[in-house]
Amino acid sequence: MASMKWIMIHVAVVVVGLWSGVGVAQQVPCYFIFGDSLVDNGNNNQLNSLAKANYLPYGIDFPAGPTGRFSNGKTTVDVVTELLGFNGYIRPYANARGRDILSGVNYASAAAGIREETGQQLGARISFRGQVQNYQRTVSQMVNLLGDENTTANYLSKCIYSIGLGSNDYLNNYFMPLVYSSSRQYTPQQYADVLIQAYAQQIRILYNYGARKMALFGVGQIGCSPNELAQNSPDGRTCVARINSANQLFNNGLRSLVDQLNNQLPNAKLIYINTYGIFQDIINSPSSFGFRVTNAGCCGVGRNNGQITCLPLQPPCRNRRDYLFWDAFHPTEAANTVIGRRAYNAQSPSDAYPIDINRLARI
Repeated sequence: MASMKWIMIHVAVVVVGLWSGVGVAQQVPCYFIFGDSLVDNGNNNQLNSLAKANYLPYGIDFPAGPTGRFSNGKTTVDVVTELLGFNGYIRPYANARGRDILSGVNYASAAAGIREETGQQLGARISFRGQVQNYQRTVSQMVNLLGDENTTANYLSKCIYSIGLGSNDYLNNYFMPLVYSSSRQYTPQQYADVLIQAYAQQIRILYNYGARKMALFGVGQIGCSPNELAQNSPDGRTCVARINSANQLFNNGLRSLVDQLNNQLPNAKLIYINTYGIFQDIINSPSSFGFRVTNAGCCGVGRNNGQITCLPLQPPCRNRRDYLFWDAFHPTEAANTVIGRRAYNAQSPSDAYPIDINRLARI
C-alpha cells in the first residue's frame, strides 16, 4: 500500500512538471521507436507514398504544426517521451543527425507491417525489417560517437525501446482479400502465429544490437475504427467482431512472446502494453475519459467520417477533445494521451505485463 502511495505521488509530480513546463529528470539515456502511422513522426514525408500526414489539418494542435504525425497533436510515444523526462521529442530517422542519435531515434513508417508486402498498395514504406536495419546503421554511428562497442552496448542496455507493429498486417493485408492472398493462405490463428514468428526474429536482432528494455505495444481494436465501422458495421456503431477477434489472437501471441524471450535472452526485459484493453475501457465508458464521440473521425469523408481519411486543408471538428478518433484510423491527441500515460504508469493490472514503462526504466 505504501509503495502504491509512492507511485501516485510520483505520477502527480511528473504530470505537474509537464504542465508547468518544469523539466522532469530524464529517466533513460535514449528512446528508440519502431512502428507504423500510429507513431510515425516524419519518416514517410520524403517517400513516394500515399501514407503521408505532412499537411494541415494534421498537426493542427501540435506546436510545430504538420510534421508527419497522423494526429491532430501528440502521438502515444510523444506522451511517453515527455513522461520519461526528455527535453524534446525523439527525432525521425529521416533527419536524425550527429549526436542527436544519442537521445534515440524514431524509425516508424506509415503503412509499415511485420510482413514485407504489407501496405504495398500505398506505395513506399519502411517495413519492420527495414526499420531494424536502419537501427543497425544507427548503432554503428553510435560506436563511432561513443568510442567502442562495449561502451555502446552498456549505454544501449539502459535505453527504452518501443515497438508497435501489426495493425497494417490486418488492415492493409489480411482483411484486404482483393489485394492480398494471406486470408486464403492462413486461418486467423495461423496468421497470428506467422506474424509473431517474424516479429520475434526482428526482436532477436534488436537484442543482438544492444536492446534490452523493450515495450511491445499490442494492436488496438481495429474493428472499432471509423473506417471499419463505415465499411463493415450495419449500424455504424457495433465493432466488427471478426477483425477484433483476429487482433486478440495476435495480442495473445505477443504477450506470450514476452515471457518466452525474457526466459531465453539473458538480461532481456520485455514488457507487453495492452493497447486493446485500454481502448476497451474507453469504449465501455467514454464519458469517464472525457470523450463524447467514439465511432466517427474528427476529420474525414463519408459515413462515420471514415471512408476517406483527412484531406489537405479540410476543416476538422472544433471539439477535438471530445473525439476518440482523429481520422478514419488514428486516435486524437486526447486518446493518445490516455494510452501513453497508462503504458507508462499502469492504472489497471491488465494495462502492462509484467510491469509498466515507468518501472522498466528503473530496473
